[in-house]
Amino acid sequence: MNNESAPARWFPPALAAAFLVFWAIMAVNPVMRDVWWAENIPIMAVYLVLVATYPLFRFSNLAYVLMACWLVLHTIGGHYTFANVPFGFVTDLFGFERNHFDRVGHFSIGFYAFPIAELLIRKNLARPVVAYLFGLFAIMALAAGYEIIEWWYAVTAGGEAGIEFLGSQGDIWDAQSDMLCDTLGAVTALVLFFFSGIRAERQLT
Repeated sequence: MNNESAPARWFPPALAAAFLVFWAIMAVNPVMRDVWWAENIPIMAVYLVLVATYPLFRFSNLAYVLMACWLVLHTIGGHYTFANVPFGFVTDLFGFERNHFDRVGHFSIGFYAFPIAELLIRKNLARPVVAYLFGLFAIMALAAGYEIIEWWYAVTAGGEAGIEFLGSQGDIWDAQSDMLCDTLGAVTALVLFFFSGIRAERQLT
């Protein structure tokens, strides 16, 4: 890490600061404040964990970029509610019957398989194959767990807030489709890690 250029060393703190500004802007006048809180609790938790652990373990810059993708997309979804994010140009372009912004957000959750595998390999906690599989299965378990949380919140909150947080938009297979998107995102991230993550591990350890 000592061989990194100054811009590369300062990239994670700069990215964290930029996201914090973006988050603060998107926290102003959300469509539904109760849904905003429900969506932003995991955002704040992940962000604080990454900031707190930065002095202890520095991920590669690519890992931070991938993790930021979900933070940004979920922040946008929390502001508008996922079903109402201005995503009509994509819906019209492909002739979709629903707003698929939530699918993009779920796909980006899978990107966290990259830092999971990176952590396991750089800390010599697992062989590469085990690290890849653990990253994939961790995301799949997280996806299933989050769908349960969505169901619980929708039932508990009820009304419009429950419907907006669930975001199924009338799709009876919404939960299964979301979990598939999480899984495909994880596979994509692990393929990317296969080509770039191991080299990063050698440079940053």
